[in-house]
Amino acid sequence: MKDPTSPLQIPDYRKFWLGRFCSFMGSVSVAVVLGWQVYDVARTAYGMSASHAAFQLGIIGFVQFLPMFVLAPVAGLVADRMDRRKVAAAAVGVDLVMILALGAITASGAVSLPALFGLASLHGVARAFFGPSMSSIAPNIVPARLLPGAVGLNSTAMQIGMVVGPALGGVLYAIQPALAYWVAALFCAISIACTLSISPFPLPVVDRTVHPLRQIAEGFSYIRHSPLLLGCVTLDLFAVLLAGATALLPVYARDILTWHGHPVGPMGLGQMRAAPAVGATVTAIVLSLRPIARNVGVKMLWAVVVFGFATILFGLSRNYLLSLAALAVLGAADMVSVFVRGTLVQLSTPDEMRGRVSSISGIAISASNELGEMQSGIAAALLGATGAVVFGGVGAIVVTGLWAMLFPQLRHSRTFAMRYDTNKEQAP
Repeated sequence: MKDPTSPLQIPDYRKFWLGRFCSFMGSVSVAVVLGWQVYDVARTAYGMSASHAAFQLGIIGFVQFLPMFVLAPVAGLVADRMDRRKVAAAAVGVDLVMILALGAITASGAVSLPALFGLASLHGVARAFFGPSMSSIAPNIVPARLLPGAVGLNSTAMQIGMVVGPALGGVLYAIQPALAYWVAALFCAISIACTLSISPFPLPVVDRTVHPLRQIAEGFSYIRHSPLLLGCVTLDLFAVLLAGATALLPVYARDILTWHGHPVGPMGLGQMRAAPAVGATVTAIVLSLRPIARNVGVKMLWAVVVFGFATILFGLSRNYLLSLAALAVLGAADMVSVFVRGTLVQLSTPDEMRGRVSSISGIAISASNELGEMQSGIAAALLGATGAVVFGGVGAIVVTGLWAMLFPQLRHSRTFAMRYDTNKEQAP
């Protein structure tokens, strides 16, 4: 039998891809509806001002980040010691429960901020276990030579879900609010079925005589002693932490951007949430067909700079179409960074450490997203939505310049075949 030339020629990878796609479809469509409900309920039922309601969006980010921060190190160890398929499926199961509960309170008219915050925290629990387990499956079912292409396809699944999911969530919510949740629950159920149908593969060889706490610490130590990995993880953490424009999209949809003289509303919010994913999807498809091969580190750094400038443009724009274009460019730039970072992390980590390293990377990603929402909410309360977004974009550019100097390994990373020890570049 001929060796596969594409990850899609591997049946288990196709199941993995579909499961990943459906999980993102479910969670992202819920995210846009949840954000709208929080902001709208705060403005109407609680009578809050725009700045105070924007702060509630930051709380949503925080309540999702906190359980992930606490559980992610344990989740990484679980992914290295247990069947990763079952761990990922169980995590999606937690999301399914959350989505069904959100649908029930929406249908019954019992929506309140405490209920929304409490249920949103379950998504943080799910993400803590889903990220390290699901991302660690691909290297077990795809040959190393095809892994860069698989990373591109993985990102395509995520970005297609992020294109279709928000738009679908906005449309379904406009038709009947609870309907958005019922459809998201269906996607989660499909994801669970696909993930569990992947053929079993050997568990990583982990020394089970070592205390679990020490094994968790080994993951942090591995990244701390690898400047390349440490630079990759922390660059994403601080750049996206500052430039969290998406957290304030409900503010722009309800109170800032208009279309033919009317606020763009929940449907416009869905389109704005989808716009970054449109740019990212096109980029991910290109990268899956023609992966970046040269000067990977420099290209990642420049991509973050473009991300920052696109964030500034969105913050200042009052033209709805220009705002959508800025968000699409933002997503395309972020996709280049995600592709390079994800490939470097996977190929620079041994299989027995992938769960723990992925969980730490997941903490950084979650911190950049959820804590970024918290930072955006606080900044919006102090500076207004426009000031907060522009401040974040400038901050992302400044951080990139600093990281290029603090972590020269990023600039010197020429190809994905490069390896680094704690101090200097090594041959492959």
